[in-house]
Amino acid sequence: MDIQKEEKRELKERIMRSVTGYKRRERIKRGTLVLGCAVLMLSAGWFYLGGEQPSAIYDYARTLDRDSQKNGGKVELILEKGQRVKLAESDSTITYSQTGSKVTIGKSKIISRENTGKEKTAYNTLVVPYGRRSRIELSDGTVVWLNSGSRLVYPTAFPDDKREVYLEGEGIFEVAHNKKKPFMVLADNHKIRVLGTVFNVSNYKEDNSVKTVLKSGSVEVEYRGDGIWKGKETIKIAPGTMTEYEKNTGKMTSGEVDVEDFFSWKEGVLILKSSKMEDIVKKLSRYYNIEIKIEDEKLAKETFSGHLDLKESVENVIRTINKTTDFKYFRSEENNQWIIN
Repeated sequence: MDIQKEEKRELKERIMRSVTGYKRRERIKRGTLVLGCAVLMLSAGWFYLGGEQPSAIYDYARTLDRDSQKNGGKVELILEKGQRVKLAESDSTITYSQTGSKVTIGKSKIISRENTGKEKTAYNTLVVPYGRRSRIELSDGTVVWLNSGSRLVYPTAFPDDKREVYLEGEGIFEVAHNKKKPFMVLADNHKIRVLGTVFNVSNYKEDNSVKTVLKSGSVEVEYRGDGIWKGKETIKIAPGTMTEYEKNTGKMTSGEVDVEDFFSWKEGVLILKSSKMEDIVKKLSRYYNIEIKIEDEKLAKETFSGHLDLKESVENVIRTINKTTDFKYFRSEENNQWIIN
C-alpha cells in the first residue's frame, strides 16, 4: 500500500529530527582535524611555482598507480621495496613503531625492516579500495582513518625537520602534537599545514571541489593556481569552518559548517542535511564498492535530510531513502549495479 503524502512528510521530519540524536562515540586523544580535498589533475610541478622546490613525497606519489584504490578487494600495504601485503578485513589496522623498523598488522602480524639510520627516507603506501576502510598509526603516534577509495603515502619514520604525508581520497587525522615538527598533508596543488591538532582531508579526483573542514585547533590551507601566471592563496581557518575551492571557477570560499557531518562515516553513519540524491549515491557507491545509477534527472536533484546506517546492506539503505519519496529501484545482475528511477 502506498504511503500517503502526509505520512511521508511526517516520516521525513522524523528522520531529520533523528540527526540531532546522533552522538559521536569516539574519544579524542590528540585531537581530530577533518579536511576534505578532491584530487586536482593540474600542473605536475605546482611546487615549483613561486620558486619553491617540489617535496620528495610528492614526487614519489606521482610515480604510483593513481587508480589502484578503485579496483576493490582487500586493503593493501605497499612497502618501500615494492612488496605488497594484502590485509584481511579483520586486520585492517596498521601500527608503526617509533623508529619505523616494525610494522604491526592487526593484533599479531609483525613485519620487521632494517633501519640503519643513514638511509634515505623510505615511503610506504596504504591503499584502501572502494568498499573498505582502514586505520593506521604512523611512527610519530598520529592516527589516520582512511575512507573508501583512498591512498595515503607516508615515510616509515619522519625526518628531523618535518612531517609530511600525501593523501588521495578521504581521511580523518588525529595528529600527535609536536611544535618543532609541523604536520602537513599534501594533495596535488594543496598543502594543509596543521597549526593545531584536529583535521580531516578528503581527496577524490572525481569531485568538483576541494574542501577543508576544521573541528578544533587551527589549520592553514595553501592553494597554488594552475599555470605559471597563477599565484598562491593561503587561508587560515577557525574551528567549525570549511574552505571550499571550486575547480571550475578557481574560487576559494569559506563558511561555518556542522563538522560532525564530515566525521560520521568513521562510525558507519552518513548524515544528510539537504543533500542531493546524486551526491548521496556517489558516497554510497564508494562506501559499498558498487555502482548505483539514477535514471531520473529530477530525482537526482531532490534533497534529503536525516542519517543513514552504513552498517546495513546497500539495499536496506536505499529502502530507507525510498520511504521518504516515490521511486523504483532494482539490482541489475547483468551489470552488477543498482538502478534507481
